[in-house]
Amino acid sequence: MTKETILFQCEDALQMKAVAVLVQKASAFRSTIYIIRNGRRANAKSLLGVMSLGIESGVQIDIEAEGDDEKAACEALASQLKNPQT
Repeated sequence: MTKETILFQCEDALQMKAVAVLVQKASAFRSTIYIIRNGRRANAKSLLGVMSLGIESGVQIDIEAEGDDEKAACEALASQLKNPQT
């Protein structure tokens, strides 16, 4: 299992788009991926699941991945969350 912790920084107007792009990127990987906030976790490939975490700018988020491409998945999602404008 690979795990990475990041601080999510995003303008309010871009938060929903950032979450949608995150789910789209997560879906490209074979690994099981979870986004964790305040002890609650959601499947990173589920838009409703990730939205239910209430991710907002300035919060700490953990990304956990397990599977064949777990390292690449963690790195890609962490990169996306660190810089959601790209």
